[in-house]
Amino acid sequence: MNPVPRGSRPEPVASDEVTRSGSLPVRPLGRMRQRMVGLMGPAFVAAVAYVDPGNFATNVESGARFGFLLLWVVLSANVVAMLLQYLSAKLGIATGRSLPELCRDHYPRPVVWALWFQAEIVVIMTDLAEFIGGAVALNLLFGMPMFQGGILIAVASFVVLAIRTARHRRFEAAVTALLAIVVGAFLYATLNADIPLGGLAAGLVPRFDGSASLLLAAGIVGATVMPHAVYLHSALTQERFEGDHGLHRDTLIRVQRMDVVLAMGVAGLVNMAMLVSAASMLRRPGVEPTLHGAYAEFTQVSGALTAMLFAIALLASGLASSSVGVYAGQVVMQGFLRRRIPLPVRRLVAVVPALAVLAFGVDPTHALVLSQVVLSFGIPFALIPLLLLTRRADVMGDWVNRRATTVAAGCATAVIVALNVVLVFLALPSL
Repeated sequence: MNPVPRGSRPEPVASDEVTRSGSLPVRPLGRMRQRMVGLMGPAFVAAVAYVDPGNFATNVESGARFGFLLLWVVLSANVVAMLLQYLSAKLGIATGRSLPELCRDHYPRPVVWALWFQAEIVVIMTDLAEFIGGAVALNLLFGMPMFQGGILIAVASFVVLAIRTARHRRFEAAVTALLAIVVGAFLYATLNADIPLGGLAAGLVPRFDGSASLLLAAGIVGATVMPHAVYLHSALTQERFEGDHGLHRDTLIRVQRMDVVLAMGVAGLVNMAMLVSAASMLRRPGVEPTLHGAYAEFTQVSGALTAMLFAIALLASGLASSSVGVYAGQVVMQGFLRRRIPLPVRRLVAVVPALAVLAFGVDPTHALVLSQVVLSFGIPFALIPLLLLTRRADVMGDWVNRRATTVAAGCATAVIVALNVVLVFLALPSL
């Protein structure tokens, strides 16, 4: 028997498929669809990172300050995110390993340790943003002090993580349900907004209006393309597609492509709805372009229900993103170092910096901006290894990128890295 080349996978065939003549019968369409639907879900967990409180902050500020001007940036960032998450998902399926594990296998030990260290900082900063967003939501809804709100978010995230420990499909369902709350809230806000169609169309034309708009554009990209989501997605598909699932390579590609397009499409529409709602209802003199300012203005312009749904969506986003962030941290440590610590312990470690920020009374919007600046440093360290590994035939086997895919991903990576360099240099003097 010929050995299977490293990085490739044999085409699985269910044991009951082969007839005595050796031919493969046509699988009933209903049964095939059930198997395909059953393999979907990982992208929806990763998509939560694309509608986290950092997205709320950047989209609300962009709409309130510049109207529809940066709508094209939101759209472009989410289209690029589809490509990058697709590559991450494909990497996990093709190799049966996560991106951190493959970095450990193919790069020198000092490089691996450096990648792990920056990835841990990325996870901590991600948790910082999620806790702050959840605490702000509780403050808006119930007047709860920020520090107590952060503690309550930490406790609630333990519940979601307990679901993940019990069964990963239930975890995916819980996270998807929280994502659905965010979708429903902004769907309502958008339908109740008076949106000028001319301004909406003009927002899809690429342009800027000074350095401030360029800074916000970089912030939108930094808040959209999240390094921990790239690490996590490869691990999620690795888990979901392991074993004998009875599907061939072309079908597997189609399944994960559908999963990514649907999940990232939903996340992209939510982000666009955030900006459109803010541009329609918040762009007026005297409006403070912060989460608290947006809540107050939504109350005056569209009513208490719209404002309450905004706060509920922020709460659901913070809770879901926090739980996904801790899981990503586990993937990072296990992949780069072959070490695993209990999820509750990692949760406690991640809580400390966030609660410290809340305890010292740091301005929430300022802290969110700072977290996005720090996160921007981690983007190249996730995207460049992803691109280099998925273009290698010795790693991916038959799943290796086509040349056009590599070129497109390379161009997207270069633009994202450049924008985040702009973000760092423009934002640091004001921090």
